[in-house]
Parts: sequence; C-alpha cells; structure tokens
Amino acid sequence: MHDMHNTTRTKRVIAPVAIGANATKSGTVIDRQGYGGVQFVVAYGAVTTTGTVVTLVVKEGDVSGTLTSVADANLLGTEALAGLAAGDRTSEVGKNVAKRVGYRGMKRYVTVDAISTGTTSVGCIAISALLHSPSNAPTANP
Repeated sequence: MHDMHNTTRTKRVIAPVAIGANATKSGTVIDRQGYGGVQFVVAYGAVTTTGTVVTLVVKEGDVSGTLTSVADANLLGTEALAGLAAGDRTSEVGKNVAKRVGYRGMKRYVTVDAISTGTTSVGCIAISALLHSPSNAPTANP
C-alpha cells in the first residue's frame, strides 16, 4: 500500500471544546494495539486572550487505568511545541492553528491531557490521534 488512507486510523482524544480558564481537559485513552505509533494532532480555534497558555501532557501505560507522563525520548517533537504559549494571537501561530506531537514508545495505551492557565482563556481546542504503521493493512474505515 502506498497511501496513507489504508495505513492509518483516526481516533478522537478531546472533542472540540472551549479551553476555559485554569482547567484540565482529560483526553480519551487510546488503545494502540496493532499500530506502531501515534501522531497527536492538536487544533486550536480562535484564541483571543494573549495570556492563555495550554500545556500538553502525553501519557502512556500498560493498562488503561494507570498512565504516566511519557519520557521526552519517546516523543517526536515536544509537548511544548504542540502547546500554546502566551503572546501574540496571529492566525497560524497563536490561534487558528494545528500542531502535532508524536509518540514512539512501546506502551499499549496513550492519551493527551490539555491544561490551560490564564485569568481568562477564550478559544477552543480539539485533539485527534492518528494511529499509523498497522500490523495489518488495509485498516478499517472509519
């Protein structure tokens, strides 16, 4: 197969939601059994407050109920680069932008939590997981 459609599967981690001030959005745990890796895609909407900060925490575990933070060596890119820093809210930089962070560890279960800080946090976020490198292809659609 020389196409991405038949060798990936998409799962929702955090449905589109308002970021909110000083809040944690806990992601759905993804079972990556049968897949070699995961790419998390983070979409930020119209974030208008310059003080909004979103910190991402990628987690992993052998069982779905016990997940811990992923070591940086098992990430492709960084949580900081996929997060949202305080500052200018230019489109494609600090708002209306998609970012990503990959996971290359060996644990079966993974997720991402989004932690927002700031006195007011106006905007929205959504996170999806793109499972790739399947042990059996083509993958099911959807």
